[in-house]
Formats: sequence, structure tokens, C-alpha cells
Amino acid sequence: MPHLEAVNTPPARADVWNVSNAHCRVHYQLLAEAEPDLLCRALNLFALQFLTPQQVNVQRMDDLLSVDIVMDGLSWHRAQVIAEKLRNLISVCSVNLQAADSEWGEPAQAAG
Repeated sequence: MPHLEAVNTPPARADVWNVSNAHCRVHYQLLAEAEPDLLCRALNLFALQFLTPQQVNVQRMDDLLSVDIVMDGLSWHRAQVIAEKLRNLISVCSVNLQAADSEWGEPAQAAG
């Protein structure tokens, strides 16, 4: 039986969709109904592609969840595809995608 070893995390997955595209840091802002499984379903879209967010912030506002996700190392095209998948999740009201080169702002707010 082999000895236990520290788990080595492989390097970030290469963006094979378009290797020539420059990679950037992106910020997703989601506004969704406060369903218990929403965060798992949203983060699973990244996990299925072996991506780990740089930062995740979640705030509950009555019946809504405001979710901010910062991801590094994506091409803009790949980030847009993931944003579209997030929009297709049940309970998601809106998804805003923007470049996060500067400091990211406040959590998503419900339009009133």
C-alpha cells in the first residue's frame, strides 16, 4: 500500500477553444432566487471544466442571492460561454460579465 502523499494540483487547464486569445480576469455578477442548491449548481459549471474561482462572494437579500465570482485565466470567449450557461440555470434572474482588471465593485443589486 503506497504512503499518503500531499495532493498536487495540476496547472490550470489550457483554453483549447482558442489558444491564441489573450487570457483575462473576469467578474461574474449573478442575481438569483435564494434556492439552497443554487451556489452548488453555479460553481459546478466551473468545476466541470477544472476551473477554480479566485474569489466568491455571496450575500442573501430577502428572497434573492447576490453572487460575485472572479475568475482568472479565461479567454473572453470562454468567459462568455460560461456566462450563458449561468444564465440558463433555473432560478438565475440575471448574469453580468465584465473584465475585472480593476478592483471589482459592489455586489449585484435587484433592479427596483
